[in-house]
Amino acid sequence: MNQSNRQILIVEDDKQIRNFIGYSLDKEGFSYLTSNTGQGALSLLLSEQFDIMLLDLGLPDLDGMEVIKKVREWSEIPIIVVSARDQDKEKVGALDIGADDYLTKPFSATELLARIRVALRHLNQQNSPEKAQDHLQAGDLQIDFEKRLVYLENQEVHVTPMEYSLLTLFFKNIGKVLTTRQILTEIWGIHYGNDTQALRALMAGLRRKIEKNPAKPRYIITEIGVGYRLVDE
Repeated sequence: MNQSNRQILIVEDDKQIRNFIGYSLDKEGFSYLTSNTGQGALSLLLSEQFDIMLLDLGLPDLDGMEVIKKVREWSEIPIIVVSARDQDKEKVGALDIGADDYLTKPFSATELLARIRVALRHLNQQNSPEKAQDHLQAGDLQIDFEKRLVYLENQEVHVTPMEYSLLTLFFKNIGKVLTTRQILTEIWGIHYGNDTQALRALMAGLRRKIEKNPAKPRYIITEIGVGYRLVDE
């Protein structure tokens, strides 16, 4: 991955945090532009090419939630929310309307860069040739979309159709937090958006098959109060 060809948009009104993020990106060879307002960010997105947007929610003109909604009307750019709002409902709300990840302030440069690398890997998978999507891997866990088979440490794992659908959703969003509502809607449909018990039961069954210790999962981790994430390392 040639990071010098990757441009990131920083949308943050706090100068100190904006400079910290910029310095962290600069050290890793990323190029970037900044905006301290939501309207400024929208204008830049229309005039420049970006790979990722880092978005603060507490902007002086537009709330970050509104920025996400507006961007998602015409762009699929990965959006990583960087915000001091640490309530679960804020995280779920941002993810449900189209954010890809959520980082709570204060945060370290290491954590920020790790989230950026995950977003870029996901972006690369989306842009890779279709044939390459027939087979994806996370650690020793693999899925073969063409044959509809799942492997753990090169051994086939027998999963139910619902478990396979759930894994497919995770593999197509490797490294991305999926909210409970997003998962329920994708797997069961929009009318089952609140049936968390069904999802917990399905997840428990799947974890028994792919995790050495289901109580301490290695692959599908729980984002408490938000949803789940398939770890890609």
